[in-house]
Amino acid sequence: MRVAELFSNVVGSEAPVRVTAYDGSSAGPPGAELGLRVRSPRALAYLASAPGSLGLARAYVTGELEVDGELYPVLDALAEVTLHSIPKQQRATLMRTLLAVRLRYRAPIPEVEYVPRGRLHSKRRDAKAISHHYDVSNRFYSWVLGPSMAYTCAVYPTGDASLEKAQWTKHELVARKLGLKPGMRLLDVGCGWGGMVMHAASEHGVKALGVTLSRAQAEWAQKEIVERGLTELAEVRHLDYRDVPETDFDAVSSIGLTEHIGGAQLPAYFAKLYGKLRPGGRLLNHCITQPTPDGPKQVDEFINRYVFPDGQLESVGLLATEMNRQGFEVRHEENLREHYARTLAGWCANLDEHWDEAVREVGQQRARVWRLYMAASRLGFERNNIQLHQILGVKLGERGASGMPLRPDWGS
Repeated sequence: MRVAELFSNVVGSEAPVRVTAYDGSSAGPPGAELGLRVRSPRALAYLASAPGSLGLARAYVTGELEVDGELYPVLDALAEVTLHSIPKQQRATLMRTLLAVRLRYRAPIPEVEYVPRGRLHSKRRDAKAISHHYDVSNRFYSWVLGPSMAYTCAVYPTGDASLEKAQWTKHELVARKLGLKPGMRLLDVGCGWGGMVMHAASEHGVKALGVTLSRAQAEWAQKEIVERGLTELAEVRHLDYRDVPETDFDAVSSIGLTEHIGGAQLPAYFAKLYGKLRPGGRLLNHCITQPTPDGPKQVDEFINRYVFPDGQLESVGLLATEMNRQGFEVRHEENLREHYARTLAGWCANLDEHWDEAVREVGQQRARVWRLYMAASRLGFERNNIQLHQILGVKLGERGASGMPLRPDWGS
């Protein structure tokens, strides 16, 4: 079997993708606008080492598998393809062929692949996992994320809104749901580069504290706080949220942290945040979720090894239930998955615009990891494989007082 034909069998003969290979072979629709190039036998060896998304990702990250044209349309065309969709007998032949290739050609694990060590969700392991993803390069992230340095789902007020406008709208939506007013105190856990902290301080006169396990994020945020003249109101610490000594906050925001917590730790997580609030205080939990309670909890193996080590997604129902069990009254919930697809499209465009600079800054492999994961994640949100939910809860005061408005006052 020629290489292109073999690889075409892996991605699916019905896919509108032309495959060409190093041995001069080709397969797939002759006039296809989308294409894959198998550049060396190591691409097949990677696929043999881990059939499915991880093997394909290894081949792409190392440059042994190349995409002709934009990555997102190719992923969209291959979205329904799995190795198990190949007839059983043909699959067995394919795997024997791939195994022979793997034994003959050495395909080293890409240097950017990461497998965390130690007890799952211990403070030490969590710190290392977060550092692996976020302590890459603030300059690189500035090119991908844009001026907001917000690495979470934006909220688009209109279809033609800019990414920057959408990130401001997201922070403002969180502030309004939390009912922030001048003089209040906000704790933002997993604060990233401090976008919510600085928004609360500058737009609402709130004294805001953010904490992150990424030293690079904390250093960048503190410098930005000084430059914006917000030192009287805003602070970001390099600190685990479990070690924050202050209590009696008026509000807590958790934007993109729950994905790193793990299902077994959710009761302790929400109990800790509940304990940080005064009676009448609100929690806004914003995170990626599974679309159903019966879906796989672990993230895709490529995402786990290259992007978010130890990441785990739960259903919105479980998150709301655990918040309720720890004392919160759940007052509002909404799904923003289409907004995250738009956000990711914006990040992909930013990375492509700064591609050469990004490669020089973080290396070819890491830049390819980000290009692949953001394009694949965009597809996941569009196809409802993953969702993004905001859940608002309140710590009730005496006699069940919530302090909530009769109707939501944060707009549509």
